Amino acid sequence: MKKIWFALVGLMLAFSASAAQFTDGKQYVTLPKPIAGEPQVMEFFSFFCPHCYQFERVYHVSDAVKKNLPANTKVTKYHVDFLGGDFGPVVTHAWAVAMALGVEDKVTAPIFDGIQKTQTVTDAASLKDTFIKAAGITSEDYDAAWNSFAVKALVAQQQKAASDVNLQGVPAMFINGKYMVNNGGLDTSSMDNFVADYANVVKFLVEKN
Repeated sequence: MKKIWFALVGLMLAFSASAAQFTDGKQYVTLPKPIAGEPQVMEFFSFFCPHCYQFERVYHVSDAVKKNLPANTKVTKYHVDFLGGDFGPVVTHAWAVAMALGVEDKVTAPIFDGIQKTQTVTDAASLKDTFIKAAGITSEDYDAAWNSFAVKALVAQQQKAASDVNLQGVPAMFINGKYMVNNGGLDTSSMDNFVADYANVVKFLVEKN
């Protein structure tokens, strides 16, 4: 019985230590005004952002976050307009197509690589071609989605969400419309530590609610 008690105390202490390592103003910040109606976990990124490329293609932060979250917690990713010049809004619109068709996972890597690595995605036509090749959709399907009311609404939704949280840069992740992960406050002693810290702080904030 004594062994069980000590084990329980140990678990409680471990949890307390884990929770205590995340503090407002360091690993995360509380938004001045909570935003109602936003996704539970909301990630902002840009295909033109080098740090976003590292997050997605090198560190795999998004994957680590998803794997660490409680069951049925959804991570919604929004693309931003303010990078990429005139091509930025076009890519935001294409990301809305990906969201509408449910092919985000299929097109993320090839778009990132095409824009930042091979420079083969340079305009609307090459972007569309990437969708057709990577997601296995037809040109007609892409055009129909592009011109649909649902996709136009998703474009507006992405832009509104960025405005609502007064987004200053990417990559950025917001939780429950109340908190933002402070990338600069996480453990940067190694890539593995940074990724683990990021995933754990997001989980902490989801459960904090």
